[in-house]
Amino acid sequence: MMKLEMKEGVGNRILDINFNQDFGCFSISTEKGYRIFNTYPFKDTIQNSFDHNSGIGMTTMLFRSNILALVGGGVNPKYPPNKVIIWDDRQSKCIGELSFKADVKNIRMRRDRMVVVLEQRIYVYSFPDLKLLDIIDTYINPQGLCVASPNSSFVLVYPDKKKGTIRIRNYEDGVDYVIDAHESAINALAISQDGKLCATASNKGTLVRVFSTHSEKALGELRRGSDKADIQSIAFDKSSYWLACNSDKGTIHIFSLARLYGEDIENAKNKTSMFSFMKGIIPYFKSEWSLAKFRIPESRSVIAFTPTDDFYIIVITYDGKYYLAEFDPKTRGECRKLIEKQFMEHSN
Repeated sequence: MMKLEMKEGVGNRILDINFNQDFGCFSISTEKGYRIFNTYPFKDTIQNSFDHNSGIGMTTMLFRSNILALVGGGVNPKYPPNKVIIWDDRQSKCIGELSFKADVKNIRMRRDRMVVVLEQRIYVYSFPDLKLLDIIDTYINPQGLCVASPNSSFVLVYPDKKKGTIRIRNYEDGVDYVIDAHESAINALAISQDGKLCATASNKGTLVRVFSTHSEKALGELRRGSDKADIQSIAFDKSSYWLACNSDKGTIHIFSLARLYGEDIENAKNKTSMFSFMKGIIPYFKSEWSLAKFRIPESRSVIAFTPTDDFYIIVITYDGKYYLAEFDPKTRGECRKLIEKQFMEHSN
């Protein structure tokens, strides 16, 4: 009787938000199931509420296909949190599963690979036959930080065994680097669509560093601010000319990466410190500041660029809001808010 009352009292709290590989869709995992939305134009496409208000703690899409990877979560999980369910949404049934000795923290999917991240270990499988290919030990990683190139060569980036370091592993050409990315622990990771660039932030949250995945070379240092913050996500656009990050301060920062390619897009250049003549003396002064910003009320959120060539940034918040904003590389400054939509009522 007590168990039934608990189930009936379950809210519809958002447990996880996850963009698919090309940012064309995003999934919402809740105490009652999962929902999938088209990012641009915004559209509610799939909703699956399980019996007895069973919670899904993580939903990972395989591009725009009907294949999902699910992990249970919330107060009444649909599946154990140490199990990955391969789900066919079209048939509404499980078509495969994997079990582990610890809770699953993250899943990355490609058409040929699936990566399962635990707190201190990563498992790499071929897909869809789920043959185990690799087992990797990592630094303590409660967020399950790990990124995989969605297309082309299979590049994996994750926290290495020492605090503040990342490992870049290209399974096709044998590249395997360990990079001292930050002095403090890694807090956010991103990889470009072509797998050639990756970006990192530490738990200080003052800057984002960009690295080549084909060498140990640091390509740039982008400054979010001078005060400590929790950088919640980092995103490249589809062309790798733009990078954005968001934090618990409620500000999304957008940076130009055009100089990495020796190009000048719309004369878009990041601001640099007025003390740039001191470059090379104090690391702070060689950082580049954002060229555009977008502000939302302070809320946990994730960001992405639209999969089009427009200068648009998307923000999805854990209190159920969708934002679409436009940045202008010429005028810089504040982004123009185009859409603010409450797509889901936040419930605890």
